[in-house]
Amino acid sequence: MASTAPLCHFGWKAIDARLPSTEGRARSILDLAGPNGLVVAFICNHCPYVKAVIGRIVRDALELEAHGIGFVAINSNDATAYPEDSFGNMKRFAADHALPFPYLHDADRGRRAYGAVCTPDFFGFNKRMELQYRGRLDASRKEIGPADLRRDLFEAMVGIARTGKGPEEQHSAIGCSIKWKQDPSWAGAEMMTHR
Repeated sequence: MASTAPLCHFGWKAIDARLPSTEGRARSILDLAGPNGLVVAFICNHCPYVKAVIGRIVRDALELEAHGIGFVAINSNDATAYPEDSFGNMKRFAADHALPFPYLHDADRGRRAYGAVCTPDFFGFNKRMELQYRGRLDASRKEIGPADLRRDLFEAMVGIARTGKGPEEQHSAIGCSIKWKQDPSWAGAEMMTHR
């Protein structure tokens, strides 16, 4: 079922964690920031919305590097309930798509702190690690959109690299809901968001 992410709540700080990477070692989220900012993308292997745009995500991550923007992707899906999102399959997905950024596995549900709700869901931070973009990659959905679609994430992050500020007009990300691991200790608990 499709989920729509809320829009940007400007200014809250990126949250760090050390998570296992498909590269074979744990990586710190904040260590992956570039001198002008960081994109934290929540993706997974099986989502048709991600599959439709993964080539564009790779393209934008590579081009944003030249603007001093780091990039990291996190898979928070429950791999027990969704085996296609297992860590082994993440490694295959990273290799198959030549991901130029670390792809991290979030088995402990801790990244609920970001308030991510769907895949893909993009969070863009400036060099002070303040949120300036929360939105879509572009107007693609489960089908690959035309080549001339406006590059919402890319254009926003280039502006953030230049000015430190994100655009006032942003469009919500839409995609498959994140399949959080069920844990009785989380029953009734509020999602830790920065609103």
